[in-house]
Order: sequence, then structure tokens, then C-alpha cells
Amino acid sequence: MAAGAGLAAPSGPGSPVGPAARDLFAEGLLEFLRPAVRQLDTHVHAVRESQVELREHIDSLATELCRINEDQKVALDLDPYVKKLLNARRRVVLVNNILQNAQERLRRLNHSVAKETARRKAMLEASGSYPQGSPSK
Repeated sequence: MAAGAGLAAPSGPGSPVGPAARDLFAEGLLEFLRPAVRQLDTHVHAVRESQVELREHIDSLATELCRINEDQKVALDLDPYVKKLLNARRRVVLVNNILQNAQERLRRLNHSVAKETARRKAMLEASGSYPQGSPSK
């Protein structure tokens, strides 16, 4: 699907908007969205790092609870708490996998946007219809 499909003004006979104007609009739109995509990617990366840290803390706490349970002379049943921690860890891993998949899709989208922008820019420059004083020199 072409970038900006459905966003451009109608074209055809009698339409004042030509292909070069549509391409310029699409390129501008892509440049407008690129910082948001990069910022989202940065935030997803930070969340993934915190998820890994949280998982490590859960593992450490579960190990410590097992050790305390073994060392206690009084029988304390900590197994339900260990199970809850392991369940929380499982959910953290699941969320981390979802975030990782989303970040990979975002990375591929960003790559596609950059590739499409470069392709359109090359087409415009090759056709010589690139407007003078354009913001994307």
C-alpha cells in the first residue's frame, strides 16, 4: 500500500493536484511522523529494559523466599507466595515478548518509511520536478 493512500486530494482530469504534489505531501507526512515513531521506539526499548530488570528481581526474590523457607525451623508455607511470584514473572515475560514483537514491527515500519521516502525523493529529483526552496533539500 502506498504511503499516504487515502490522504491525498483527488486526482484525475481537471484536478489541480498532480503526482509531484502528492509525492511531496506524502514525503512531508512521513517526515512529520518519523520523530513520533522514533520516540515510541525509544520508549518501548526503555520499557523492555525495565521488564528484564523486574524479571531478574522476581527471580531473585523467589530464590530468596525458597532459601528462607528451607532455613526456617518453624514450618512456614511460602509456596503460595513463590507461585504468585513465578506467575508474575510469567506475565512479565509475556508482556516483554509482546513489546519485543511490537518494537520489531515498529523498526520494520520505520525502515519502510525511510526507504519509501528515499525512493520518492530520488524519483522527484530524477524527473526534475522537485520544487525550488523545498524544506527537504
